[in-house]
Amino acid sequence: MRATKEFLQLVMDKLSALPEIDSRAMFGGYGIYSEGLMFGLLADENSLYFKAGDTNLADYASYGSHQFKPMPYYEVPADVFEDDGLFIKWAERSVMQAKLMAAKKASKKYK
Repeated sequence: MRATKEFLQLVMDKLSALPEIDSRAMFGGYGIYSEGLMFGLLADENSLYFKAGDTNLADYASYGSHQFKPMPYYEVPADVFEDDGLFIKWAERSVMQAKLMAAKKASKKYK
């Protein structure tokens, strides 16, 4: 089953405090962007995944979140999604992780 437009709208409303929030349809789901960097993914029957890495992977591990393989995205736990303050905090950490990964990738190009 695909991610629905209704769930996308709910997620986008919850993320409206982030700068330059946007979404793009892709492969039956949606990519979620802030300031042009993808940090989230909607897929699989309305599952929401955020980008994770060195700075926030432990948060997802503590909840036993599943990875959207092979990409570095992990499912946002229901408890986090339902707590607006915690949800925004996790989203901000994922945006920061996306920025770090983009900077790391860019620095490799110039070596």
